[in-house]
Amino acid sequence: MSVPKIKLGPLATSVVGSYPQPDWLIDRERLLTQGPPRVRAREIWRFADGELEAAQDKATIEAIRDMEAAGLDIITDGEIRRESYSNRFATALSGVDIDNPAPITNRTGGTAYVPRITGSIRRTRSVQVRDTEFLRQNTDRIVKMTVPGPFTMSMQAHNEHYASLEDAAMDYAHAVNEEVHDLFAAGADIVQLDEPWMQARPEQAKSFAVKAINRALEGVSGTTAVHLCFGYANAVKDKPSGYSFLPELDAVAADQISVEAAQPGLDTAILEALPSKVILVGVISMESAEVEGPDLVAARIRDALVHVPADRLIVAPDCGMKYLSRDAASGKLQAMVEGAQMVRAEIN
Repeated sequence: MSVPKIKLGPLATSVVGSYPQPDWLIDRERLLTQGPPRVRAREIWRFADGELEAAQDKATIEAIRDMEAAGLDIITDGEIRRESYSNRFATALSGVDIDNPAPITNRTGGTAYVPRITGSIRRTRSVQVRDTEFLRQNTDRIVKMTVPGPFTMSMQAHNEHYASLEDAAMDYAHAVNEEVHDLFAAGADIVQLDEPWMQARPEQAKSFAVKAINRALEGVSGTTAVHLCFGYANAVKDKPSGYSFLPELDAVAADQISVEAAQPGLDTAILEALPSKVILVGVISMESAEVEGPDLVAARIRDALVHVPADRLIVAPDCGMKYLSRDAASGKLQAMVEGAQMVRAEIN
């Protein structure tokens, strides 16, 4: 199936992925204190299995309407059905044991419990096709779906089967590739691979991350993106001002690269190292609930425009908004859109 590329105007606005899940749907205190789950965290949901999907549908529509009201050009489903950005997909694959997880060192130096790879990684069913169809049915905006990338999933698992993590990543890539094709067929306009662990594990990333991502995007004709960040702001407070792995991404098959820039105060000159890509530049920080003013957003956009032309720049938050309150997320998105409109008026 051939899917056309999406055409965007200068300084289009987008979310990265997640949006706050409402308190009536999840136990937010548990969400905030236990860290992003790598296996399953059924205990965060406030609804029984027979009622959960309908509740998630309702919350997803609320997220969609908030993003539309903010004036975003590109929206997602808010990842409302997910306990973390990666575990909904990663734990649905065969070849992993999620009932007997293994401890590993996470990207902040703590301990995380992750799936054990005990067999060959395979995708036996679509995981997010219904999510995509539901999103497509409930908005006329450009829609993006996000999937954890193969490199990151290989880092978030304990390998007990493959000769190397690279071999594991390549089978994860095959599974992601099947999912990406199905998501475009289900109505996605853009599919994004989330690969934050390339920053956390740069030496391994330099060895096989680009190879794995390109395998995951093999044969895909639609518009694709790769997201790279320093981790959720609620967990990672002290962020470096530069990436350990970024210029290498000009070699990936994706059309767009999404980077965190606001909270770490990124020197946006590094964006010149991605001359072939459209860049989602983070102009909204997830560090606090304080809503940036449109003037600050506009200043951050102008800084990026010194290095990237407007037709290759998408305005976005730093990362997913999952850990913010709904009021804070909504206010930040509105300020982001207003800031983008200010700069767009200046260049037209």
